[in-house]
Amino acid sequence: MEKLVIGIDVGGTRIRAALARSAGGGMLRTASAGAGNPRAVPPEVLASRLTACLAPLAEAAGPGRVASVVAGVAGAEPRNPDDTGTRAAYAALRTALRRGGMGPVPVQVRGDTEIAFAAGPGAPSSGVVAIAGTGAAAARITARRQTRTIDGHGWLLGDEGSGFWIARQALRAALRSLDGRGPATALVGLLTEATGGGGPGTRGESAEASTPAGGADEAAADPGVGRLRERDPAAGPRGSAGDPVVRIALVDAGFAGAPVEIARLCPVVVRAAEAGDAVAAAILDEAADHLAETVSVLTPAPGEPLVTTGALLAPAGPLLSRFTARMRAYDVTPAPVPDGLAGAVALARALP
Repeated sequence: MEKLVIGIDVGGTRIRAALARSAGGGMLRTASAGAGNPRAVPPEVLASRLTACLAPLAEAAGPGRVASVVAGVAGAEPRNPDDTGTRAAYAALRTALRRGGMGPVPVQVRGDTEIAFAAGPGAPSSGVVAIAGTGAAAARITARRQTRTIDGHGWLLGDEGSGFWIARQALRAALRSLDGRGPATALVGLLTEATGGGGPGTRGESAEASTPAGGADEAAADPGVGRLRERDPAAGPRGSAGDPVVRIALVDAGFAGAPVEIARLCPVVVRAAEAGDAVAAAILDEAADHLAETVSVLTPAPGEPLVTTGALLAPAGPLLSRFTARMRAYDVTPAPVPDGLAGAVALARALP
């Protein structure tokens, strides 16, 4: 009976899993679910989402046919045996396998950089990988193992050049423009429109829960905080330095949700840059500079493999051309891949 393997790409935005033959070939079946970073997703939620992916694959495989499972997990550090993200990923994965009806099977949690690199052309074993999506990081891979990581420090302390970083810089630029401290930019109107004009209040969320420090009392007293309210005729034209409504709406948007939600504003910045907005273009240029700097610390050798992925550096990713241009100085050419799923399958096939 032919054996099968399962590869899983557990990302900060979504989980993808694939069933494939252990001997090679394409994927037989895939499944997906929501975000899976174990440092951001509660354990039971992670287990449920993994179960939603694995149960249909287990059913398709049939009893006793799955030989190995490899999951590349964003937010896990398998090199550290005490890493909380890795322990949480193992626990949730074993729960999902049990719920999915699978018997004992070899399971391995790998870093998301390792599966992303293994997804490169020819499943390379050594080189450099750069990931830029909601977060951002780069790593050196040696013999299929991550040996050094740069950035990936999360939205508060790092992830420079990521989708969250771009969206936050755009909100800052829009607010600076409104204040008169920065140049005029189309981002003011585009971000106001993209956020519904009023942050949490327009989405039925608690205004108090996402009001900046110092504003909770006002939010509790006035349920309209966080919504677009009646304009004061003396406020001046919308989008002007005297427009508090738009300013409050953009501030609310920045405090309204999790980093992954703020990162969803990144395409607005891309569209603005494509339409000729100089401020948006400068933000994307700076993001590419940060990503190139992150990779440069790994001292890529001329001609060695450089695999890229994540929404910003995948094939047709909005930062790929900028990043590629910056990598010419190191005589390396990025090989973009859609995600790390194919790499997880390749590593599952190699699992003893």
